[in-house]
Amino acid sequence: MPEDSNPRRVSLVLPIILIMVGALFLVRNWRPGFEPLAILLDYWPLILVFVGLGMIYDNFQRSRNPNARPGIYVGSTVGILAFVVVLVALLGHGRGYARRHGFHMDAKHTTQTVDLQGARSVHARLEISAGELTISGDSPHALDADFRFTDSYDEPRVDYHVTDGVGEITVAQDSHPVHFGNSRNEWNLRFSKTLPLELRVEMAAGQGNLDFRDVPLARLDLHVGAGEVNVDLTGDRKTDLTADIEGGVGQANIRLPKKIGVIAEASGGIGSIRTYGLKQDGDSYTNEAYGKSPATIRLKVTGGIGEIVLNQEP
Repeated sequence: MPEDSNPRRVSLVLPIILIMVGALFLVRNWRPGFEPLAILLDYWPLILVFVGLGMIYDNFQRSRNPNARPGIYVGSTVGILAFVVVLVALLGHGRGYARRHGFHMDAKHTTQTVDLQGARSVHARLEISAGELTISGDSPHALDADFRFTDSYDEPRVDYHVTDGVGEITVAQDSHPVHFGNSRNEWNLRFSKTLPLELRVEMAAGQGNLDFRDVPLARLDLHVGAGEVNVDLTGDRKTDLTADIEGGVGQANIRLPKKIGVIAEASGGIGSIRTYGLKQDGDSYTNEAYGKSPATIRLKVTGGIGEIVLNQEP
């Protein structure tokens, strides 16, 4: 019989994946506190990277020696083994104790209250590298802050001083450049429901849930590098509001009032713009109350890659 001119090779990628998954869940059965799903869901794309690089190596070797004897695919096998090594390191660093929507058992929790100290208005600046930011306006103080974070992040710093009746608040946090395992970082900030507020937010990545219904917000500058941001600007506003929202990659959902005049400019680089309850007027969008209410919201939303949604309340 003629020899097979294209000898078959054997891939060990699938068997290794099955062994790895089985081993992880065996350990989970033995140790209920062990939770591998969070890290698997975060880092599974590394399988594609490592195995893909291995396949490139295998194809290169096969093109150099097309009559090679049958055997295993060395490149893809080494690639999946490299993923297993990285996964073990991640589980060891993160200790695998957190569930997908929770924290490590060693997560830190701190709170801080900023008193008014005679302030008649507040200028605040928030600098968060990544995580989840929640803002509301039901505090009797200038600020009530609640922080939950894992070891990948330093404790947030809150600085405050009052100059000529204006309270200056800065909340910032240093973090390590690489976050291993199931890192989490949550800020829950409650601002005064009576003091006029000018707010600037610098957020590299994550999710923002910003509820300004009960905040006398005068100005908002929001910059999010990647992620989703939900901003509620409804409520009974007595003064004008200027808001500038800029997102890099992700989605911006803006909820707008019906009885307060709104004029919005929205532009997206690569993505879509959807509006509900607004009418387009040239390059702007307005509601029925625009030009008729004592206060006006002037909104500018810029998106890089993603979706912008302007939704007027019913």
